[in-house]
Amino acid sequence: MSSIPHVGFTLVQLRYFAAAAELGSMTAASRQLNVSQSAVSTAVAQLEKELGVQLLLRHHARGLTLTAAGEDFQRELRSYLEHTAELVEMARNAGEVLTGDLSVGCFSTLGPFELPRLVRACEAQHPEIRISVIEAEHAALKQSLRSGKCELALMYAYDLDDDIEYVEIKSVAPYALVSGGHRLARRTRISLRELADEPMVLLDLPHSGRYLEQLVQSAGVRPQVRHRSSGFETVRAMVGSGMGWSVLNQRPAHSLTYDGGEVVTLELEERFEPLPIVLASVKGVRLTRRARAFIGSARRAAHESR
Repeated sequence: MSSIPHVGFTLVQLRYFAAAAELGSMTAASRQLNVSQSAVSTAVAQLEKELGVQLLLRHHARGLTLTAAGEDFQRELRSYLEHTAELVEMARNAGEVLTGDLSVGCFSTLGPFELPRLVRACEAQHPEIRISVIEAEHAALKQSLRSGKCELALMYAYDLDDDIEYVEIKSVAPYALVSGGHRLARRTRISLRELADEPMVLLDLPHSGRYLEQLVQSAGVRPQVRHRSSGFETVRAMVGSGMGWSVLNQRPAHSLTYDGGEVVTLELEERFEPLPIVLASVKGVRLTRRARAFIGSARRAAHESR
């Protein structure tokens, strides 16, 4: 049997340090924790003494900043404290239903299509899990994962850095979108080359815009982008009003736009790889039971919808 290494610091010291580091102030941490400022200062000092390294730099009248060692320690500590909370929860709820809060990020254009179904699936199986949602674009979601604002993020599997890992939920193939009155609207399948001389309306979100432009270019077409919008429904409305064609991945259940226009989806003759939709998390961070339950129910829901 391997021996358990001796550590001289306490869970309280870790919690006090985490609060001070997050808030950048001993005073703010003491208010949040409802303890005296001296208690926080003493706990952090004892933790640094036990570890033999300085974690925080104290600046008179300017609060606290993390040292390089402190940044590394804080990053690992977040996972440790989450796991500690999970152990407590597991002990309290042994043999009972999962309970507690789960924060899930979601790429803005995916929300209306995927999020209600996945949240409903998880709540149906685990009604005591309280799910909150952060909707944002790609880069902001990655930052929210790293900062701990959300534990999981529903997003597309492109431009994911080495510190992000993911589980694929489903994949979606690109398609062309034209107005109901377009010359190709009665077709079911076209080549992007047939649209090469016409203006394009681009869904111009960070990462998404680049992905869509590169996709069109890979078909040998140089897109003539006439209009850009970060709004999915705005793109559809522009196409519906005859302002150009577009390429998208998500398919609404109806062909009408918000302003009453009509759009038609057309399959593409070009063979493009479907774009995976994933639940991403920070690599090396142990997921809570709630997060693992959400992933499990999401994968089942995606499988049942095929």
